[in-house]
Amino acid sequence: MLRSRTLAPGVLVLALLAGSTVPAVAAAQEPPARPRAATLTTPATATKAPDADGFLRRWLVLEPIRTSPQLTDGAVRTAVGTSYFPDQLSTVPRDGDKVKVGDADLTWHALDTTNYNVNLFHFAYALNKPTSNVLFWAVAVVHAPRDMTDVRLAIGSNAASVWWVNGVEVIALYNDRQAVIDDGVSNRLTLKRGANVIRAAVINGGGATDFCARFLDGMDRPIRDLSVGLTMAGR
Repeated sequence: MLRSRTLAPGVLVLALLAGSTVPAVAAAQEPPARPRAATLTTPATATKAPDADGFLRRWLVLEPIRTSPQLTDGAVRTAVGTSYFPDQLSTVPRDGDKVKVGDADLTWHALDTTNYNVNLFHFAYALNKPTSNVLFWAVAVVHAPRDMTDVRLAIGSNAASVWWVNGVEVIALYNDRQAVIDDGVSNRLTLKRGANVIRAAVINGGGATDFCARFLDGMDRPIRDLSVGLTMAGR
């Protein structure tokens, strides 16, 4: 005669009264599908222009990496200084590329946002991924029609974030904070004619998480004559 005992949803262990055992039977169940955030769509064109206020609205975003909930300067520097996957500060991923971080296989997603900001909470939630105590990597390939000098990268993030332009760190925000437009502004820099790689690491402790970014010219006006592609070739 068999006796059954439920240990967890979908898992049933059977034990023989006589003392002999049989293997546990596990019925793995996929989490229920969730709708994609209405503000995030799959790119349908080769490039996308900034909006009227200059905000970059096309990004490649990696599924979240679990990290420490601490958002102090030191904790953020440790988090972004950790090597999670090869070439993390130089790779220009493609939509659907995968990286292995510990035991997790994470995917890069190409996203267009209809808003000025990218809602990372909605992005992760729709994929049944964690939204708290996580780090998101984001990459944008910005194509400039000419060399642009004395420009500044202006960003906001919820919560902490670190930003690079063409491999050089240019701005960082620390501690738990809301995403405020132009909350952090870099020193003056040059966007070269052609492709420029913008990279961000956004760390969230809990609750909502998002980011926004745009370039300002020497007169602090938003730069709109850029295009954002998915490759260095812009197509």
